[in-house]
Order: sequence, then structure tokens, then C-alpha cells
Amino acid sequence: MAIAHRRIGTGPVRVIVLHDWFGTSANWGSVLDHLDPEGFSYAFLDYRGYGERRDVPGRHTLAEIADDVLELADELGWDTFSLLGHSMGGKAAQQVLVRTPERIEKLIGLAPVPAAPYEMDDATHELFFGAAESPGNRRLILDLVTGNRASRHWLDRMVDHSLEVSRPEAFAAYLASWQSLDLSAAVKGNTVPVLVLVGEYDLALTADVMRATWQAWYPNCRIVTLAGAGHYPPHETPVAFATEVEAFLRD
Repeated sequence: MAIAHRRIGTGPVRVIVLHDWFGTSANWGSVLDHLDPEGFSYAFLDYRGYGERRDVPGRHTLAEIADDVLELADELGWDTFSLLGHSMGGKAAQQVLVRTPERIEKLIGLAPVPAAPYEMDDATHELFFGAAESPGNRRLILDLVTGNRASRHWLDRMVDHSLEVSRPEAFAAYLASWQSLDLSAAVKGNTVPVLVLVGEYDLALTADVMRATWQAWYPNCRIVTLAGAGHYPPHETPVAFATEVEAFLRD
């Protein structure tokens, strides 16, 4: 059975897009209206247990996401392609890179989780690992990573969306996978062109974190801070986000 995905554009630059822990292929804000459909072909994947693939069974790991990315690329006839991954999706994109580096043209991480295990103190661990069953925990995390600046209505909608479109067991299992997985030795020194986009107000995955991880491991990595945004530039500053992404992919 073909892997369900959201397709935007028919252009020559081919990109597979991986969403964050809370999101889906549909939850990219108004940025979906600002992508160039003539210059690019974007394929937005839902993970198993999420969105259009909510009822697809799976192990709910980053390795499984990589399997599905490569299967989707084969179905599309894309021998090579670029990857765009948001947060957890940024670490999943690195799993794909480790698996088949010869197929990846460029890599974009949007507020991306680094390749190493994501360290958490006891309070953070309790907050994150309780989020599968607690809407309140999900809201606190979203508020934190957007710099305590987002409106109540937006936070409520993001929490409601995550509850509606993801299975709690998938949500919990993906966290266990991306938090503990260590790909740092496997990616270190990889010369793929990398763009890391980080929100000015993201209190978790900051520019300093990106310099100490992504830029230390990828010699061809550039970091851009997006003004006026936290962890969700596609919602917060969609035009600036799309402009940076497509300028890098065209270069």
C-alpha cells in the first residue's frame, strides 16, 4: 500500500518534510500557502500513529520513520532528495542520512533535536514523559518552547490538534526514541550541506545548543536565527521561514 503523504508543488527540487512531535503533515501553519510550487516538490509525511496514518500500526521509532521516508522516496521515484525536519523530525532526518547518505542532497533542521541523546533533568523528564496522557503538560511544553509569548488561543489549538491527530502510545514511544537515540558518532564529519533554523525565542533548542551540536558535527553547517519566532516559525513567521528554506535549497 502506498504511503499517504501531502504533496505541494511539481518543481525540480525534491524535499521530504518531517513534522515535529506535536504536529502532522497538515500542521505547518500558513507556510503551506507560501511555498513555491513551480520550483519545488514537497512531500510531507505523517508518522505512523499520526494524522492520515493515525491507524497505521508500527513500532513508533525514528528508525521506522527512516524506513518510511525511504519507501516513500522510492514510491515517488526520487533517487536523491533533500530533507526538512522540524524538532523531533530533525533527528529523524539524521537517521535517514545515516542510513543512506548518498541519497541526501541537503539537510534542513528547523529547531532540530541534535543527534546525541537529549539530556533532561528530573523536572523536564517528568514534564515531557507525562505529556502523552496530560494535555496540561503538552500546553506547558508548547508555551516554554515559544518563549512564553504565544496567545492562549494558539496554545489551546495546538494542544487540541496534537490530542486529536496522534495516538497517545505513539506520542509516548516517539519521545522515548528521539530522547535516547545517539547518532552523534555516525553523523560527525558528514559534509552534506546543512541549514539549521532556530527561533529567537525558543527557550529549549537555542542557537547556542545548535552551535555546540549541529555545527560541531557537520562541517558544512550554517545556523540562521529567525527573529520574532520561537519553536514554530512556520506558524509565527511563515514568510521568513519559507524564504530561508527555499534560498538554501536553490543555492
